Amino acid sequence: MIRRKDTYFCTMEKWMLFKNTKISYTDSGKGAVVVLLHGFLENKHMWKEIIPVISRNKRVLAIDLLGHGHTECLGYIHPMELMADAVAAVLKTLRIRKITLIGHSMGGYVSLALSEKNPEMIRGLCLLNSTATSDDNSRKKLRERANKMAQINLSNIVRMSFINLFSEKSKEKFNPEIQLALSEALQTSLQGYSACQEGMRIRPNRLSVLKNNYFKKLFILGKKDPVLPVEKGIKEAEETQSETVVLSGGHMSHIENSDELTRVLNTFIRRSLSSLG
Repeated sequence: MIRRKDTYFCTMEKWMLFKNTKISYTDSGKGAVVVLLHGFLENKHMWKEIIPVISRNKRVLAIDLLGHGHTECLGYIHPMELMADAVAAVLKTLRIRKITLIGHSMGGYVSLALSEKNPEMIRGLCLLNSTATSDDNSRKKLRERANKMAQINLSNIVRMSFINLFSEKSKEKFNPEIQLALSEALQTSLQGYSACQEGMRIRPNRLSVLKNNYFKKLFILGKKDPVLPVEKGIKEAEETQSETVVLSGGHMSHIENSDELTRVLNTFIRRSLSSLG
């Protein structure tokens, strides 16, 4: 295991091998374990404002998913199940048996895959700006087109995809934060971009994971989310007997509603720990 100083979290970045592939993560604080999984074109740094708060009395793992941040790619398709196996490998290495799981967007898809394989491990599952359903045909075609465009000009498609997540008002209000997150997104390799797009395109519907398990479940939705309509998220939550919190911003709640999101997550973590042993 290799360690180096992480300037974002004032903690140590750690590495482990999964199928001869380096997986990067940070491990902060002590107590019950909370696992944070970032979204597409993001990395563990997206949690930099949240980790210092949660880790005051919890142990917080933030993991770079395959092809993102400092974690390497593993082949040319990254199915959600494979990414979940990489997360599970980190947990096994650290001998962690129970977790509260929080996944943003794609990280939510990975969280569902992990919960499907290891339901006994989950104390609570929070889908942040995410969905348990599979892509519809139009979304699948959009991902196919994006992968073709990425072959021609990766930086252009990344920049366009990322900026379109924000309203004009948010672009102005959160410009420094958006530019920093965009600079992180632009570090994603072509292989990482394409492998994850394809992995998301082929992911199955996992509403049953939420319907058939009794751990705490929460959807955090953005009222102005251009990717996941809030009405769709509310319907999913009702179908799966999950709790719902609707924030005022869009798809990037950690930027647009940072303080409120941190409060909501802290409350959810506390409730997930009080409900199960």
